[in-house]
Amino acid sequence: MKITLLGTGTSQGVPIIGCDCRVCASSDPRDQRLRTAALLHLDDGAQVAIDAGPDFRQQMLRANVKRLDAILLTHEHNDHVIGLDDIRPFNYTSRRAMQVYAQSRVAIEVRKRFEYVFAEPIPGLPRVDLLPIDADSIVEIGATKIEAIGIIHGRLPILGFRIGDLAYITDMKTIEDSEKEKLKGIRTLIVNALHHDEHPTHMNLKEALAFIEDIAPERAYLTHMSHLMGRYDEVTEMLPAGVILGMDGMEIFI
Repeated sequence: MKITLLGTGTSQGVPIIGCDCRVCASSDPRDQRLRTAALLHLDDGAQVAIDAGPDFRQQMLRANVKRLDAILLTHEHNDHVIGLDDIRPFNYTSRRAMQVYAQSRVAIEVRKRFEYVFAEPIPGLPRVDLLPIDADSIVEIGATKIEAIGIIHGRLPILGFRIGDLAYITDMKTIEDSEKEKLKGIRTLIVNALHHDEHPTHMNLKEALAFIEDIAPERAYLTHMSHLMGRYDEVTEMLPAGVILGMDGMEIFI
């Protein structure tokens, strides 16, 4: 199994429109970040996206994705769901609705924002099969079990996911001890680190590194980073052994 980091940026992406800071003006492709999302490549050939933000089409094209079996939504913010309209080519090739797993609150928001999708069926529109999950769910896709993890995004309960020895967490600020138990024994952790300063709804780098030390995976990758994190080469030098700054297109083998 492997996971591809389709995007590692925040809701505005990097570079930010109109910004001429050192990061946004950088010519290093590692400093160019689409909105955070990932793609699971399962051992049986199935492929599962985690989130479908505004860069979904570009991410699918860049990763040359020709098959997509399901989408897991972490939460309802636009940078994680607003690209769902672009599932249409997958509907056409698979001849079925896309299975989209989401909390009930998130499903309600998806139905509001894509009301036309769930109205009277019209040829050419996306076809979505919304399937309910919560923090206690285990999703089975083929022979693979994907365990949901309840995390807190500021005050909003959202989801991370564990797949075997891998855990994927984004937009987290805190986590309850009972949910942290689900991370025992993981070898690879992908987790958000916004930038260096305190933030009310996301972990900063210091908090992310403390969380990684607490979980103690063999290796950890940082995602969901803003331009305020700094340039890739400079931030990499700050990180302890076993912690890697994620970048768009990075493939991680599990």
